[in-house]
Amino acid sequence: MNLRKISTIILPLILWGSILFAQTNKKPKLILQITVDQLRGDLPTKYMKDMGNGGFRYLQEQGIWYTNAHYGHANTETVVGHTVLATGADPSVNGMIANVWYDREKGKLVYNIEDEDYKILSANADVDKSTELDASQALASVEGRSPRNIIVTTFSDELFVKTNGKSKVFGVSIKDRGAVTLAGHLGKAFWFSKSNGEFITSNYYYEKYPKWVTKWNKTKMPSKTFSGKAWELMNDKSTYMFGKEDDMPWETDVAGFGITFPHEYKTADNKYFTNFLTYSPAGDEITLDFAKALVKNEEIGKDEITDFLAISFSSTDYVGHLFGPSSLEAEDNMLRLDKTLANLFAFIDKEVGLENTLIILSADHGGPEAPGYLKSKGMESGFVSPGKWDKEPAIEALKKKFGIGQELIQKFFPPYLYLNEKIIAEKGLSLEEVEKAVAFELMKIKGVALAVSSYSLQKNELPDTYLNRKALRNFNATRSGNLLILFQPQYSINDYMGEKTSANHGGPWVYDSYVPVVFAGMNIKGQKVSRKIEPKDIASTLSNLLGTKPPSGANGEVLKEIVD
Repeated sequence: MNLRKISTIILPLILWGSILFAQTNKKPKLILQITVDQLRGDLPTKYMKDMGNGGFRYLQEQGIWYTNAHYGHANTETVVGHTVLATGADPSVNGMIANVWYDREKGKLVYNIEDEDYKILSANADVDKSTELDASQALASVEGRSPRNIIVTTFSDELFVKTNGKSKVFGVSIKDRGAVTLAGHLGKAFWFSKSNGEFITSNYYYEKYPKWVTKWNKTKMPSKTFSGKAWELMNDKSTYMFGKEDDMPWETDVAGFGITFPHEYKTADNKYFTNFLTYSPAGDEITLDFAKALVKNEEIGKDEITDFLAISFSSTDYVGHLFGPSSLEAEDNMLRLDKTLANLFAFIDKEVGLENTLIILSADHGGPEAPGYLKSKGMESGFVSPGKWDKEPAIEALKKKFGIGQELIQKFFPPYLYLNEKIIAEKGLSLEEVEKAVAFELMKIKGVALAVSSYSLQKNELPDTYLNRKALRNFNATRSGNLLILFQPQYSINDYMGEKTSANHGGPWVYDSYVPVVFAGMNIKGQKVSRKIEPKDIASTLSNLLGTKPPSGANGEVLKEIVD
């Protein structure tokens, strides 16, 4: 074969190889990290047969779907999971051990992202404490918000630093903690105010609102779209798995929202209007509308420098609490969430191109079945009442033994129980001895699986068991309470901070730890991976893929299917 013939064969191969190499090493213009609050790992596939092609089905067929992803910490709450996703670090390291904790130094309860130094920009945008289903937020002692309680860096922080601030970093959610955590210390965060029906932020991020935010808020999109309307079933009732179960006694009616379809939003001047929106798929639709405005006005993904947008959809969590995951409401919400995702992906494809976008979808935690639902099927399940524990005979006996004539157990804010340290000190008692004595007695209460003292966790004197490992990964010596309490499977509290709900997540069991992890876009080819992973692996994987240094506390694995 002569040289000319060889060149006609070899040169095209070299050229094709160089093009392929360039494509496979192309950095995304946009990282779109989606978190669906309380999306248990089985829920998307449970209802997939009734879903369209552009949302979950797109992720399943064209994404790398990890079907065995579980959190490794004990307290599966919203801020905890979001912060693990953002930092790649356990709560013991990132510091966000619960939605609420007691700050011993300040002598008061602390809401996870409250910050008295940074005020909300909008007037009358504080938490409406009379109507807030998310009771932990209502306990915030100050109205300001910032990410400063997160001890370590996030992936988005490291991306921002790598590009010397040229990467645009944003977080958007109905919930403030859903937006703030993933935006990190260096990004910008917006969240929805139920008090004034607008998206708001604090002066940690801006001195005044960008013009496009003010413009969006002035459109009054939530009231114009939903005032006088109702949450109706998307399809004929007969097509639903739970179509004959639209009136279950264990479901929760909050302020007249009802437990059967249609769920009326009322009119915009109604006291509960914005709350009702967030308790339904409307909350996700509002979030998407604002996120679209952000992408357009901030020109996200328009150059070769990778931008980062985190969107946390909250409606699945509210619906799960009120009705349980096995309900007609949860089923319809999943179908509507699928449409919302399809809408989002189509929009991103038009604005940025899915081939230029790396999509990650996961959840902050899973969720249990409602105890009432399980009982109706013949399974033991129930609620526990920590608020009554101080009057338990065994605890009364302990108080008598220690000479304590008043309250010994002060508060329980999941998963931590707080003792009256002041009276314990005044009596000259050993706090370690009292903690361990209370833990021993609480273990006898029906529904309690583990009661362990902070001293035992700090000294790491516990046997290597499933629950103890999860407890340790949740333990932060500065912020954790006197005792960590974990409930038996299928048991939870139904009076969380004064609010009655049908089902409450927050435990160590698989139904609360199990979430989907999916990577899509960037011409990724569909693949199902059954190897066990953790959601904290996402931050480590993104760092490896983008060439940033890992977040300062990250210890997740790099997912080889994504980086190879």
